[in-house]
Amino acid sequence: MKKATWIKGSLAVAISALAHPVLANGLSINEQSASGMGTGFAGRSSSAEDASTLFGNPAGMSKLDRAEVSGGLAVIKAKTDISDARGTFPGSNDGDMVPLSAVPFGYYVTPLNDDWHFGVGVYAPFGVISDYEDSFQGRYHGVYSKVQVVTLQPTLSYRVNDRLSVGFGPTINRIDGKLTSAVPNALAPGVGADTDVNIKGDDVGYGFNAGVLVDVTDALAWGLTYHSKVDYKLEGRTRVTNAPVIPIPGVPSLNGNYDASLDFTSPESVDTSVTYQLNDLWTLYAGATWTRWSQLQEITVENSGVPALYASQLGTVTEELKWKDIWSFAVGAAYQVNPSLVLRTGFTVDPSPTDDNDRTARIPVSDRKIFSLGAGWDINQDVTLDMAYSYLYESKGEVNYDEAPTYNAEYQNSAHGVSAQLTYRF
Repeated sequence: MKKATWIKGSLAVAISALAHPVLANGLSINEQSASGMGTGFAGRSSSAEDASTLFGNPAGMSKLDRAEVSGGLAVIKAKTDISDARGTFPGSNDGDMVPLSAVPFGYYVTPLNDDWHFGVGVYAPFGVISDYEDSFQGRYHGVYSKVQVVTLQPTLSYRVNDRLSVGFGPTINRIDGKLTSAVPNALAPGVGADTDVNIKGDDVGYGFNAGVLVDVTDALAWGLTYHSKVDYKLEGRTRVTNAPVIPIPGVPSLNGNYDASLDFTSPESVDTSVTYQLNDLWTLYAGATWTRWSQLQEITVENSGVPALYASQLGTVTEELKWKDIWSFAVGAAYQVNPSLVLRTGFTVDPSPTDDNDRTARIPVSDRKIFSLGAGWDINQDVTLDMAYSYLYESKGEVNYDEAPTYNAEYQNSAHGVSAQLTYRF
């Protein structure tokens, strides 16, 4: 196979890689709140425990009586077992390519008057980091990925009446990433040193979050939150190194830097939930989230400055994803042990937006089940400490690359997550 064809496939896969196991499926990150994580985010749109409601449902800010700042950190440790691996070229299949990852978040909310609240939050809605070993058998379909989105959200909420509140906040989102892949040596595939492809890019995109919160009764609350899509045009460079020189007069080298651009849209989602205070001790939660993953049908990369000989293969590169929309569901409960301590638990079912036909080594996600535990401790009337733990278990999923260089394997993913959050009220 020609060298340009090898690079075309690997470059497309490299840039299309945008996810790996965190505690939400696809490329989403759920870890914006430790108090919400304790119930599996089952009541994210209908509960306003603290300032993190700015993300969960901006209308919930109307429930906060005083100014408060809330911030924390989630730490995720993922594990991947790879089995039954086979392919065109040999290599290792160690798995465990996701390093220990930290996800910080922070919020500030203050009342402006009896009806209006203002808040600002910083959090990560999407992200990935994965790092396979250099000898990975599927290295021609991805080696290293780091893509992250950081969002700044100024927000207003308005209390319409004693039962109804609404909220709205524009989002300023910065995306940046680095992605690498190996490419078989064009002169000696599988024997000679691999060619390396390294891509970097970034952009700023704009969207919004909006929500409504209704106290249906004194005991029952219902919330609805919409997170908009965000359009990005990542600008950066594609670097090709270690490509062998073809000893033919007039044939240029592929080594060098090329300007690259990528249009990418993060999907919109709708979250709805109910919170029911059963009695003074028990509170129950149930929620559902719809995510429009069908926004990611394909990724198209435009490269400029490519030598004319390779322009038809590398000028425009397209990688199909064929993701589908999904619904995820969660239930949870909280038990008030005493006035200062609450215990939480939750269970989440989170289907995958891809399947055995289209799953990739960069995005080997399958259907997930997540079990969560949490606690909230009012240290005093001004300070609350929330902590949570989640365990994620995935069904087995196949990765199938049937065109050379082939790679087929079964992936089994799991993850542990812990989160802590401190809230201070003024």
